[in-house]
Amino acid sequence: MQTNFTLAQLADPENARSEHILRKCVHCGFCTATCPTFVLLGDERDSPRGRIYLIKAMLEGDRAPTHQEVRHVDRCLSCLSCMTTCPSGVNYMHLVDHGRHRIEESYERAPADRLMRGLLAWLMPRPAAFRWAMVLGRLAKPLAPMLPATSTDPGGATFLRRLRAMLDAVPDTVPSPSPVDRPQTFPAKGMRRKRVALMPGCGQQVLAPEVNEATVRLLTRHDIEVVNVAGSGCCGSSVLHVGQNEQAIALAKANITAWLREIDGAGLDAIVINASGCGTTVKDYGNMLADEPEWHEKALQVAKLARDVSEVMLDIGLVNVEPKGLTVAYHSACSMQHGQKVIEPPKKLLRDAGFVVKDVPEGHLCCGWAGTYQVLQPELSRRLRDRKVANIESVKPDVIAAGNFGCIGNIAAGTGIPIAHTVELLDWATGGPKPAALG
Repeated sequence: MQTNFTLAQLADPENARSEHILRKCVHCGFCTATCPTFVLLGDERDSPRGRIYLIKAMLEGDRAPTHQEVRHVDRCLSCLSCMTTCPSGVNYMHLVDHGRHRIEESYERAPADRLMRGLLAWLMPRPAAFRWAMVLGRLAKPLAPMLPATSTDPGGATFLRRLRAMLDAVPDTVPSPSPVDRPQTFPAKGMRRKRVALMPGCGQQVLAPEVNEATVRLLTRHDIEVVNVAGSGCCGSSVLHVGQNEQAIALAKANITAWLREIDGAGLDAIVINASGCGTTVKDYGNMLADEPEWHEKALQVAKLARDVSEVMLDIGLVNVEPKGLTVAYHSACSMQHGQKVIEPPKKLLRDAGFVVKDVPEGHLCCGWAGTYQVLQPELSRRLRDRKVANIESVKPDVIAAGNFGCIGNIAAGTGIPIAHTVELLDWATGGPKPAALG
């Protein structure tokens, strides 16, 4: 793709990186076939190629984006399916993040939109505040049917529809804080083979604390010492995807500081992450801090150690397996298959644990969760979820497995088939408790 940036524009490191990305695009259109929003809407502007042109126009023009440009960029899920498909190696992830940051810097959103985005950006990285929001949301949930189920007006109705989506996503019960999520060290059950840090996360602590609990049991049972490092927390992805780059960078720096303190102290063999969206972000910390020389090398050091829990367990191998004889439909979260390119490890581990593993038709398409997307784009999110559920149900599994708590909650709301985190099933198959979802 030909670009027309001025030398002054290219003096901005973000513009220079985006210009390099843009030049790799050859307009082939392969990305359109695997883009969830294009598959649903058939609008070129809602495809990666279309959004590339829109972002290119706003960056080269050095201007505030138009309402239509913002509308189509906002509809992007950041599922990164286009990056798996692209034959030219276009790093769409970094380009769309730059586009979102430019939008947040230069576009005047409607007050209701700013309020909703600001609320999500403030709540998501703060587990304590998020938990209280869920408690209050549980009290308000009976009012959800009074709010509109669809939205056409770009003003107040959209805000009310988003508010309904937020209430719909509130669980029937809010789990109590897990003792596992406090800073501490969990010793290996036998002779220690590895020492790892477990990323505590943010939203998962509130909505699915059983995932960290199962992870600790699984790792320690396989002779891995696990440390929950004080000062580590939200990876920054939830705020990065609404254009709040500065807040995302601050969260990344807090994690890097905490983990490097542990690396330089007792040492770490890996930083284990069990929410695939977080894993994609932490593995990209080097890019996030590329313009800060004093942080860049530290970020790269941390990113190099970041590993999904399935990658670590594949290296170790499962022991004392008690096969359960169930058929599992494996939902590969977008951030797992497209973001991290971790495709086979979870499926192999499930097979090694004695499960019959089935792939899901159209497995490359997003389930519609995508962090804050479920709230900010509720109609598209619901359509994608229903499509995903139909594909999962077509393989008639006994249980669904996934490596992202957001996907799990979203899919569970659309089907009666039990769904659990992959690590919960592995924990169960090697001596842990039966996942609550299985009754």
